[in-house]
Amino acid sequence: MSPNAVIPSHRKPRRSASSRALRAGVTGGILTLAVTGAALPANAAEKPVAETLEMPTVTADLVTTLAKSADAAEQAALEYERQAAQDSSTAAAAKAAAKAKAEAERKAEAEQKAEEARQAEEAKAQERASRSTERTTLTTRAASTGVSTDATASTPRSTGTGSSSSLVGFLQAQLGKSYVMGATGPSAYDCSGLVQAAYRQLGIDLPRTSQQQSTFGTQVGLGNLQVGDILYWGGAGSAYHVAVYVGNGNFIGAQNPSTGIVERPLSYSQPTGAVRVL
Repeated sequence: MSPNAVIPSHRKPRRSASSRALRAGVTGGILTLAVTGAALPANAAEKPVAETLEMPTVTADLVTTLAKSADAAEQAALEYERQAAQDSSTAAAAKAAAKAKAEAERKAEAEQKAEEARQAEEAKAQERASRSTERTTLTTRAASTGVSTDATASTPRSTGTGSSSSLVGFLQAQLGKSYVMGATGPSAYDCSGLVQAAYRQLGIDLPRTSQQQSTFGTQVGLGNLQVGDILYWGGAGSAYHVAVYVGNGNFIGAQNPSTGIVERPLSYSQPTGAVRVL
């Protein structure tokens, strides 16, 4: 055999593609994957390639933390729903209470108005009955004495009888006389002086002042007046003026220095109260 003979080699030819090896490991709880080129083409520089993917390690503590977070979120949601339901219930209760209060106030107001209307109607009925009784009494007295009770007459006259008739007669005789403070007649009077002088004609001695005369006798309502009743202005016991009721809705009194002794209707100056002596 020639020394230059070529003996075929049994070695496999080198691959042109690079082979890669996969290495795996755990470092500090991190899974590490490394891929390194095993071979490169002959004309290329050796350059190792590494690719790393880090993934969290699932531990018992992590699972516990996640579970607690989920429980806390669920508890917060339940608390929110409970608070919302409570707020809604409170608002509904407040609205119902306000409605009930308004209804109660409306009902109370209606009842009060109804009661006031009833009392007003009752007072009117009593006043009508009193006036009817007074007219009947005056008519009866007029028939027995022959004195006119015509309201259209130029000067209404009393229809009283007996002592009340004498009282009214004396008062009418004083009309036109002067008002003088402290005077008791016979040419001039003040208000209480005139009332005292009128009752003296009947043998009745009254106190001197308006305050005393307003409590002398029996208190009577203005809707139930009789001829001869003493009218007073101001409080009982503290009256500042007095006069005498002479019937037909009129009174006679010593009013003031400018008018003197006059006869006036009750509407001229509504008295506060009255006392009955006869």
